[in-house]
Amino acid sequence: MLTRIMTAVVAVPLLIFLLYLDNTAVILVAMTFAAALAVGEVLLATKYFSNKGVAAVCMIYATAMPSFMCIDSIKRFFPMLAGAFLLVMFVIMLFDHEKVKFEEIALMSFVSFLIPLSLSTIVFLHKNFDKGVYYVVLALLIPWISDAGAYFIGSAFGKHKMAPKISPKKSWEGFFGGLAAAIVTALVVGFGYPWIDGLINGGVSFKVNVLYLVLIAVIGSVLGVIGDFSASLLKRQCMVKDFGNIIPGHGGILDRFDSVLFVAPFLYIAFSFIEPVYMIA
Repeated sequence: MLTRIMTAVVAVPLLIFLLYLDNTAVILVAMTFAAALAVGEVLLATKYFSNKGVAAVCMIYATAMPSFMCIDSIKRFFPMLAGAFLLVMFVIMLFDHEKVKFEEIALMSFVSFLIPLSLSTIVFLHKNFDKGVYYVVLALLIPWISDAGAYFIGSAFGKHKMAPKISPKKSWEGFFGGLAAAIVTALVVGFGYPWIDGLINGGVSFKVNVLYLVLIAVIGSVLGVIGDFSASLLKRQCMVKDFGNIIPGHGGILDRFDSVLFVAPFLYIAFSFIEPVYMIA
């Protein structure tokens, strides 16, 4: 637990600095780096990294995909990139069919598409909304604070297991603790953001629909658990404890972002219909 806390002490200021820059290009580089590392971690966990062809194609695609989705001047070429990726993967399987199985191609194609796509929505949140940096903060805080709440409450009071065959340490007490933490996060960020912005800019120019934000946080917390369980199931089938050790006390990049993978796309879709922030006339 101490290692997790010390890592957070170092990582949180770095995250705050990146968000303070409020630059879409910086967020794109960060998410590209995270996506490539996460896909690489899955390749290592599944032992598919031993096939150099599959590994190289997946890593190249995972690195290129966020840029092709987010940069306006080249995003029209994304369908060509995706088509070329799938074609090359199947060509590898055809020429090396005795070693490369369809299950391997299917899993790595799915992972190499899902992870960069999910993390690219964080870039979309920043790029496509006036209060983009606020929405990026929500996309990260809701699953991470919920996960932390579930961890501490579950460690202290957890008795009733949710899915012991998938993730033995996760409990219903921890789940509701995470849910409560997400709600508190929504309340604090919902009421606090306009107040802080008003202090900085000399007046409040917008409000936040806090009730809507609480609903978003509740759904986001549940989606975070689904993402966490999905990663736990993959780790269990690969017989690994963590996807990596790049983040002390937390594991790999995917161990830290697994709960974000479903939350960020959900927030982007939800906010595309109804934004929680509205301007004061």
